[in-house]
Amino acid sequence: MAGRINDDDVKAVRDAVPIDAVVSEYLQLRNAGGGNLKGLCPFHDEKSPSFQVSPSKGLFYCFGCQEGGDTLDFVMKVDHLSFSESVERLASQAGITLRYEEGGYTPGRQQGERIRLVEAHKIAAQFYVEQLDSAEAEIGRTFLASRGFDQAAAQHFGVGYSPAGWDHLVRFLRGRGFSDKELILSGLAQDGRRGPIDRFRGRLMWPIRDITGEVIGFGARKLRDDDNGPKYLNTPETPLYRKSHVLYGIDLAKKDIAKTSRAVVVEGYTDVMACHLAGVTTAIATCGTAFAGDHIKILRRLLMDNSGAEVVFTFDGDAAGQKAALRAFEDDQKFAAETSIAITPGGMDPCELRLAEGDEAVQALVERRTPLFAFAIRHIVERHNLDAAEGRAAALEAAAPIVAGIKNSSIQHEYAVQLAGMLGILDVQFVVRRVGQLARWARENGRRGIPAADTRTSHRAGRQQPVAPPPPRGPALNLRSPAHRVERELLKLALQRPELVSPAFDAYGADEFTAPPYATVRQIIEAAGGAAAADGDYLARVREAAPDDSVRALVTELAVEPLHTRREADEVYAGVQLVAVRLAAVNQRITDIRGTLQRLGSHADPDHLAAVQNELWVLQQYGQSLRERGAAAL
Repeated sequence: MAGRINDDDVKAVRDAVPIDAVVSEYLQLRNAGGGNLKGLCPFHDEKSPSFQVSPSKGLFYCFGCQEGGDTLDFVMKVDHLSFSESVERLASQAGITLRYEEGGYTPGRQQGERIRLVEAHKIAAQFYVEQLDSAEAEIGRTFLASRGFDQAAAQHFGVGYSPAGWDHLVRFLRGRGFSDKELILSGLAQDGRRGPIDRFRGRLMWPIRDITGEVIGFGARKLRDDDNGPKYLNTPETPLYRKSHVLYGIDLAKKDIAKTSRAVVVEGYTDVMACHLAGVTTAIATCGTAFAGDHIKILRRLLMDNSGAEVVFTFDGDAAGQKAALRAFEDDQKFAAETSIAITPGGMDPCELRLAEGDEAVQALVERRTPLFAFAIRHIVERHNLDAAEGRAAALEAAAPIVAGIKNSSIQHEYAVQLAGMLGILDVQFVVRRVGQLARWARENGRRGIPAADTRTSHRAGRQQPVAPPPPRGPALNLRSPAHRVERELLKLALQRPELVSPAFDAYGADEFTAPPYATVRQIIEAAGGAAAADGDYLARVREAAPDDSVRALVTELAVEPLHTRREADEVYAGVQLVAVRLAAVNQRITDIRGTLQRLGSHADPDHLAAVQNELWVLQQYGQSLRERGAAAL
C-alpha cells in the first residue's frame, strides 16, 4: 500500500510553487486590485471574471460557484487528481524529492495513476524523438522535408517516429518499470494475441500536450502504402486524453494568445507548425474532432472574453472548408471575442501555402481575415438573384436573422446598413427595423435565428456548394397590420364582391402582394379562373385550389370578414383599393430600380444603363398618373 507523504514535504511543495504560477497555466489572470488577480473561472462557465487568486495568501476563490482552496486544491479540482497525485505533480515541477512514511518509496507502486501515465507519455515522446534519427525513419524525415520542416522544426514541436515493429515501445517501457496494465490504460499499447503491442507503428508522431505542457497523447501520420490504418491515428480516449478537451499547440500558443488576445484555429498538426514557424504563434488545432464547446472554454479562459479579443478560423476555400466555416459560425456567440475567418487561396492549407509562397503569405492570410458574420451574410446573399425583387426580398429574409443574431447592438446596426447596401435597398431604415424586430423576437424567445450549415447542390454551374437551409422566419407576419391592410381589403373584395374589382384585379400579379400568404391567395384565385369568372361555385373552386389547409383557412377567413367601410362597398371603394395596391407595387419597383442604378454605377454598359433609366422614367410617369387619375389610370 502506498505510504503517506511526509507533512513537511507537502508544506515544502505548497511554499515552492506560487499559486498564481500554477493557475496561470490554465487561464489568463489580470490585476483585480488589492494584490489579487482575477480571471474566468475554470470550474464553471462565465463571461465576467468572478474567479480571484491571492498570491500572498496562496489561495483562490470563485465568487460565482464558490469553489476555493490552495494550490493543491486547485490542481486536484482542475485536473481531477487525488491529493497525493497533486503533491507529486507539483513536487516534480519544483524538483522536490518526496518522502513517504509507513514504508519505503517505490515510484512504480506508490505514484498516483495519472502521474504514472504522464510519465509513460513523457518517456514515450522522448523515445519517438530519438527514433526519428534512425535509418528506418528516413521516410518520416523525407515527409517532413517535403512539407518544409527541417530538423530544428521537428525538435521544436517534438516530432518523432514510431518503429514499424510490433512491440518496440512496449519492451522499452517495460524496461522502465511500467506494467502491461499501465501501457494499455495509457493508450500507448493495445492488446495483441500474445500480449500488449504498440498502438503506433511505422508512423510520424506528434506529441499532444495539455495546456500545462505535459504530453497526454499522440497524433500519428501514416507514411507507407502498406499501412492499412487511417491517414491519422490518434490516442484513444484515456484517463489523460479526451479529444474534445484538447487543442494541439495550446502549450506553445497560450502565452501569445493571452498577450495578443488573438487565437488562430487551423485544421491539422502541420498547419500549426507552419503557422508558428511563419510567425503566427497563436495557432492551435483540434485533434481529430470538430471545434466545439469544450475547446471554446479553453480559449475563453485565455482570451478573458474581452471585447478586443479575436478568434480567427482558417479553412480551405473548397465546399467542405466553407461548410466548416458556417459550422463554426454556429458557435460564434459563445465568444465575447470577435470571430473572423481566413479562407486559404486555391484550396491550400496553411502548410501548403507556406511551402508555395513563404512565411509572408501565411501572415497575410491571417491579416486578410473577414469577420465571420460578414462571411455568413455574404454567403447567404450570393445565393439569390439580386436583380429581381423576389430575389432581394428572399435574400433579406435569409440574411436578416444572421444580422439579428449579432449581440453587439452597434455592430448589429452597422451590418444591417451594410446588408441594405449589398441588396441595393435604398430604404436603409426598413432593413434596420426588420433586423431589430427579429433581434427582439429572438431575445423574447431565448434563441437566435441562425441557419445551420448544410451542403446541397447549387443551381450555379451545378457545383456542390455549402448552403444554409432556410432560417427561422422570426415573428409571424401581422396580416392585419397597416402595411398589409390594403392588400387584405382587395383580396376580400375579390372573394366577396368579385364584380367590383374585375377585370382589373385579374391583371394584377402575385408579386404586387408583399405578404407571401396574400400572394398565394392571389395565385389560387387565378387558378380558379379569376375574379371575372366568378359564379356560384367560385369560392368553392378557390378553396379547392388552395395548396394546404392553412391557405384554405385564410381564404375562408377573407371571404367572411367584413369589409372596412361604413357604407356599402361600391366601385369607387373598390377602385381606391385597386389603386392603392398598384401604386405601392409601382413605388416598390421604382425603389428597386434606383437600387439597381446604385449597384451599376458609372461604369455600367451604356445601353443597359439607358434601358434601366427609361424603365424608371416610365414607372414614375405611371405612378404620377395613378395619383392624379385614380382607377381611371389602371
